[in-house]
Amino acid sequence: MPQVAVQINGKTYRMACDEGQEAHLLDLAQRFDRTITQLKGSFGEIGDQRLTVMAGVMVTDELVALQHKITGLESELAKLRSGDDDARDIHLAEALDKTSSKVEAISKKLVDAV
Repeated sequence: MPQVAVQINGKTYRMACDEGQEAHLLDLAQRFDRTITQLKGSFGEIGDQRLTVMAGVMVTDELVALQHKITGLESELAKLRSGDDDARDIHLAEALDKTSSKVEAISKKLVDAV
């Protein structure tokens, strides 16, 4: 099992991962480190453990918000699938446009947050 050295808050941690997942793990660690850095910029040095807990809560909050959005999109999709063909085609085009806008907004939010 490969191991990767990641840097979070100026400290190096060795982590194991599945074969071929090294780059993904490094990316995740870099994103989490950016969240820690943002918190340090906002709150200063408040202790490693508190920073880590706050960053974990922030990331979990983003995850829950995205899960709610996915649930809403799945609900919209189910409604579209249950309609008649002509109405469904019209609604599908509208839904695709709305979904595209939502995905772009979510993507921007994630990029800005990390």
